[in-house]
Amino acid sequence: MKEIANREPANRESHRRSPPFSPGSGALRYNSLVRVLVVEDEPALREHLVAALGGAGYAVDAAADGERADFLGQTEEYDAVILDLGLPKVDGLTLVRRWRDAGLAVPILVLTARGAWHEKVQGIDSGADDYVGKPFRMEEVLARLRALIRRATGQLGGELRCGELVLDPRSARVTRNGVPVKLTSHEYRVLAYLMHHRGRVVSQTELSEHIYAQDLDRDSNTVEVFIARLRRKVGAATIETVRGLGYRMEGGA
Repeated sequence: MKEIANREPANRESHRRSPPFSPGSGALRYNSLVRVLVVEDEPALREHLVAALGGAGYAVDAAADGERADFLGQTEEYDAVILDLGLPKVDGLTLVRRWRDAGLAVPILVLTARGAWHEKVQGIDSGADDYVGKPFRMEEVLARLRALIRRATGQLGGELRCGELVLDPRSARVTRNGVPVKLTSHEYRVLAYLMHHRGRVVSQTELSEHIYAQDLDRDSNTVEVFIARLRRKVGAATIETVRGLGYRMEGGA
């Protein structure tokens, strides 16, 4: 894949749902905790990041300046943030410090100019988790994002296991006793989120917030439909209903 550099500006900011997702259709089609915020003021580069992340199965929100990003970061639930440091209105370093001071522990991957070692140091010292220098290859961005999300959820390896169920985030494939399980994009997102948080009760509201982008209507009742479908495909006992609280998956790592 070609390196991605800063490009000529387009005319609009992206705040849209990611494209359709086909589990198992390629190495770049990755989805784990689903929801990512992209903060980049270069319109063409922002669009390219949103498209690549959407193609990897993430639900993506985007912001073109630090003010909008701060609002989204403080009011929405994200599983990771890709953050350019040179932003209008509020710069990236200030955003990182604000979010960390506010107790937001979301993994942050900063984008820096190649050779700007001082930006990398300042970003990490301010609370960012990793960085990618521009121009970059999209494969590297996706790989670093996967690593950040794994560390944030305590996953040491690439595959997630719950008993006889195995989910490989790199290929977006799910197997049960070695047999491939065909899932829709939303079924995959629900299952991936529950498996990343196995052993913990996850509410319907939390699930709906993480499987849809910010600009879509979120109906927690549809989560019940996805859970019912998943139980038919991966086993009814795999996903436990905790009455009045939500759902939980158990199983070995």
